[in-house]
Amino acid sequence: MKLLLTFSRKGKADPGREPVIARVVKETGVLVNVEKANIDSMAGEVLIDIPDADADLVRRRLEEMGVAVRVMENAVALDEAECVDCGACISVCPQEVFSFDEEWRLRVRSERCVLCGKCIQACPHGALSQQG
Repeated sequence: MKLLLTFSRKGKADPGREPVIARVVKETGVLVNVEKANIDSMAGEVLIDIPDADADLVRRRLEEMGVAVRVMENAVALDEAECVDCGACISVCPQEVFSFDEEWRLRVRSERCVLCGKCIQACPHGALSQQG
């Protein structure tokens, strides 16, 4: 399951100043795969992937540490009424989320998505959007 973590780094007590992911791994024993991280001097956003069975435990522990957690059910969504199966998203996606099926219709494997947004920008028909 993918979790999007958001935190502040404004004060000394903010979770962005602590190794919260490392602490959760150590305390819970749950291995965390960091898929994307965008952290600067004021705030941070990290996309992690964890086993579904451990999602509630990890989410609760992170929230206890002051981290905002959002479960990402489907990272990218396809509006089939808008899609013309042009494949523009296939060429820009670094995670191979998109492919064509045997009938040349666009196929989406949203579980592979790391929320880079390249496909959304590349889609000439606005058929792709980020979901939470």
